[in-house]
Amino acid sequence: MRPHHDLRVWQEAMELVADVYAASRTFPADERFGLSRQSRRAAVSVPSNIAEGAARGSRKEFIQFLMIARGSLSELDTQLRIAKNLEFAANIDSLLSATERLQAALGALVESQRDRLAK
Repeated sequence: MRPHHDLRVWQEAMELVADVYAASRTFPADERFGLSRQSRRAAVSVPSNIAEGAARGSRKEFIQFLMIARGSLSELDTQLRIAKNLEFAANIDSLLSATERLQAALGALVESQRDRLAK
């Protein structure tokens, strides 16, 4: 088992990926290469960057990759809000809530890693 498998933020991000894929299946067919693909890519980027950062050799690099994950999560939030405004899927609000919870959890992890780095 890899170190990132134990991280709650990684586990939640993996669940979010599955949920985004499920929701994006209901997007209009002409969005298959547009918003659907962008949303999926941003969602996949979150746990991928958490995993890559956890595999790096330093806390500083881990923090850097957590920040990249937060950026991808912000991108996903925007894409989900666009999908909601365009009425592409019914369950967007639950996805937005999940992104907000994950954003807070990532922020807390970044702060704890920064505190450890400062010691």
